[in-house]
Amino acid sequence: MKIIKFKQKKIYNYKRKVLIKDLELKMLIGIHKFEKKKKQRVRFNLVINIDQNLFPNDNDLKSIVNYEQVIKTIKRITAKKHYPLLETLAEKIFSKLFENLRIKKILLRIEKLDVIKNTTSVGVEIEKTRSNEH
Repeated sequence: MKIIKFKQKKIYNYKRKVLIKDLELKMLIGIHKFEKKKKQRVRFNLVINIDQNLFPNDNDLKSIVNYEQVIKTIKRITAKKHYPLLETLAEKIFSKLFENLRIKKILLRIEKLDVIKNTTSVGVEIEKTRSNEH
């Protein structure tokens, strides 16, 4: 009798995401003179798709994408300098976050909360995906 071994099939397919909702920071942003002098409220929302093959390990925070670390990174970026455009700020955030190879895709929404009357907010939403070459 011959024993045939089958490759173990994946039982589940995962889509793992890290969510950061309504992070509000005061920062210098904008092209107008008044925006270069006074900090304004800016809201950040992120959906970060991570490597589906990662398995969380309670003893190793490096086994996950840590939302606290993501928030610290955004705080460092926004505290450093004045950004003329939300798009410029978004690219800086993408650049820094994609240094983490576990991150595969980021949906980032950045909104200015106080700059245009009669609106709750104005802003941009950009989605960026790591190419398969990495």
